[in-house]
Amino acid sequence: MTDLLESLNQLPPDFFVRKEAFTKTVHRDQYDATDPSSSALSQAGKVILITGASQGIGKEGLAKQFARAGPRAIVLAARNRPKLAVAADEIRSLAPAVKVVSVPTDVTDEASVRALFDTVHAELGHVDVLVNNAGVSLGHTTLEQMDLDEWWRNFDVNVKGTLLTIKYFLRLLAGNPGTIVNISSSAAWNEDHLSAGYCISKLAVVQLCKQMVEIPNLVTVALHPGMVMTDIVPEFMSRFARDTPELVGGTAVWLATDRARFMDGRYMSANWCVEELMAREKEIVAGNLCKVDMSH
Repeated sequence: MTDLLESLNQLPPDFFVRKEAFTKTVHRDQYDATDPSSSALSQAGKVILITGASQGIGKEGLAKQFARAGPRAIVLAARNRPKLAVAADEIRSLAPAVKVVSVPTDVTDEASVRALFDTVHAELGHVDVLVNNAGVSLGHTTLEQMDLDEWWRNFDVNVKGTLLTIKYFLRLLAGNPGTIVNISSSAAWNEDHLSAGYCISKLAVVQLCKQMVEIPNLVTVALHPGMVMTDIVPEFMSRFARDTPELVGGTAVWLATDRARFMDGRYMSANWCVEELMAREKEIVAGNLCKVDMSH
């Protein structure tokens, strides 16, 4: 561990952002093209559902930035009832014209997810955008020393939870146009046996997006939120975690617009410049880029 820390201390703060960049320009904070208050990113008339919305990226990034885009309603889902209530009040204060519905939900429990969508159907009728943000990072130990229940919890929340919300979202969507943003991680590409459960679960989320491209009227994208300092980021990585919650929030709003339809079934990082992505649309589509593909 000492050797690892010494090696990390030799790296510049933007090392991982640059190392994983697909675009020449990278961002660490919100910029004009991902500003939710711009008319180009308007979510007027839409209903947005965000899981893991009681704190961190879910509240500070996703919920608040979608609220700035002026949707009809935002549904906040999370397990922690008191924190969820606080988050809902903050969103109401930020965007008084937006209806805010908070529903305590355990995404790993199908009955709880079903109840979430029953509530949404009863109060709002439908959902246009689903943001699967609920996630955990557990079991950081060698494989021979792991606690299987803790290790597998990564799959319960990150994969099963994502699948369950997608299942009921699609039922409620009923073939109408919709967007799914699955919060993934660049850890999907990591070679890190101490975090294997988390890394593999996030790779599964990326691949799930690829499997959904044939569903009509649906855009599904795996989004790496950048390196935001949250509870799951170890302290020794804090000097690299300089991305703002607003960056990933604004990028997610952009993904929920028609401008981003070409990213269907693909992976992207919030650090990547969306203007460059749009300029490279034909190249990305023709080359089947931003996907895990071993067929070439």
